[in-house]
Amino acid sequence: MYTGRLNFLAFIIPLFLVLMLCEYWYSLKKQKRYYTFDESISNLNVGIVERMCDMFSVSLFYFFFAWVYQNFAIFHIEANLWTWIILFLFTDFLWYWYHRYSHEINLLWAAHVVHHQSEDYNFTVAARITIFQAVFRSLFWAFIPLLGFPPFMMTTILLVHGVYPFFSHTQTVGNLGIFEKILVTPSHHRVHHSSNEIYLDKNYGDILIIWDKMFGTFIAEQRAEPCVYGLTKPIHRYTFLWQHFHYLFEIGLSFKRAVGFKNKMRTIFGRPDDIQPEIREELERKIFAGTKTRVHGKNLSRYIFFQSISTMGLLFFFLLYGNYQNSVQLLVGGLFILCSVICVGGLLEHEKWVFPLEMLRLFLVLLFITITFFSFPALLVLFTIAMMQLTFYRPVKYHYERILHLSKH
Repeated sequence: MYTGRLNFLAFIIPLFLVLMLCEYWYSLKKQKRYYTFDESISNLNVGIVERMCDMFSVSLFYFFFAWVYQNFAIFHIEANLWTWIILFLFTDFLWYWYHRYSHEINLLWAAHVVHHQSEDYNFTVAARITIFQAVFRSLFWAFIPLLGFPPFMMTTILLVHGVYPFFSHTQTVGNLGIFEKILVTPSHHRVHHSSNEIYLDKNYGDILIIWDKMFGTFIAEQRAEPCVYGLTKPIHRYTFLWQHFHYLFEIGLSFKRAVGFKNKMRTIFGRPDDIQPEIREELERKIFAGTKTRVHGKNLSRYIFFQSISTMGLLFFFLLYGNYQNSVQLLVGGLFILCSVICVGGLLEHEKWVFPLEMLRLFLVLLFITITFFSFPALLVLFTIAMMQLTFYRPVKYHYERILHLSKH
């Protein structure tokens, strides 16, 4: 279906990239190690997939909220200054409880944990969001149309909630004086991302810090206690699928071993503290062949960087011109982006299984061209190159791994 409209919200991507580059330049100038290569690439790639999924899911969420409003709204609230203010406060209140429960309930933590895996703290961490979070968040957002706020008001406020947190993910901004008493500042959110015992389970707010102060979860950043970022038990893995699903595997194994219905339910709806940390170690021993050193050669680092930037550029193209693409084109493009991100995660780990995915990526590019410019010559070229992939698979794989210096340690 073609609607013939550019999606100018796509320009948020280059805008945020410019801000990331400014922060990176500032960190170099101040000789601060705010950015590391592997963490930054991993953060951006998680964000790429979330943005890609938004292409397919945003309209579904909107129709869901519109359906709730049209069929179950308790009131029908009109837009004016006071209702906008009430909606802002109500949405921020819901965000606080969604965020807090995402840290206190295992099933919700499985969706949110990805955001906290990075041991860096910079603007790229703000991109580290998953589509699973959006699904759980929508259950909380459903209270907004249920109360009677129309969808257009809701989407406007949620856009603000989507943009504001980006600016709190930075170490370059210090104490903001009087604003610290009202708003969630970078200082407050640094505390939230810290794994220091004193800072655990604190500062859940999104825009306003008042909810944390009201419900006893606030703590100010302490100069004597520098923030240590990441999980209390770091994951130390950049494989995209493992980052997203490791906690579900941990829940699954804990559920299998739990005795009795109550204990089994606790593994799903209990606190993350109920999951034994040894379970992840056991799973990693089964899935991964030991530990590896990840010293990237120049060729590999450049290739990873190029692939990440080009994938982001492709995402920008699909977001901007998505209304001009049909569903098949978007699906093939989405699969290409997903394969690219999984490849990058494997390359960061020096995994050799990425090569088959590289071949699949090439095939998807050719398939997209064939779909877009469907003709017999295009179909013939697609078939010919697919046959060449199979014929020269082994020698191409050998040179690919040799050039990139892929090796398992």
